[in-house]
Amino acid sequence: MDEAAARELYRRWLPGMWEAPTGELDRIARELFTDDAVGHWPGREVHGPVGIADQIRTTHAMFTRIGTSVRVGPVVGADGLIAAQWLFTADYVEGVPGATAAPGTGVRFLGADFLRARDGRFCEYWVVSDAATLMAQLGALGPGAA
Repeated sequence: MDEAAARELYRRWLPGMWEAPTGELDRIARELFTDDAVGHWPGREVHGPVGIADQIRTTHAMFTRIGTSVRVGPVVGADGLIAAQWLFTADYVEGVPGATAAPGTGVRFLGADFLRARDGRFCEYWVVSDAATLMAQLGALGPGAA
């Protein structure tokens, strides 16, 4: 995959899929991910386009007004590897274990994506994010944590 195609594929992922209407997630995931794709989230592995769409659907249930912006990259490397740093912003709804923040609380945190593309679609995904900052903003780390 050439660099321009890899960058466009990533743009369709972020902000594309992350900011898409929830009802469009399965369709978009089938376009972006191979049938045997594996998504590696901290503490969880999901399989196939539907598994990836379900993971994003879970995020959509916990947050509204989701915004994503690429801060660095995407950087395209050898063997179909693509990396980028992003900023996630949203308003909290509910559902994060231990959260004490009121619905409507704004959050923002950084993360990074690492993806592998094969035959024009992603086949593997890893995410690293500043979950500690998110959890502090949601009051899930106890009083005074920030």
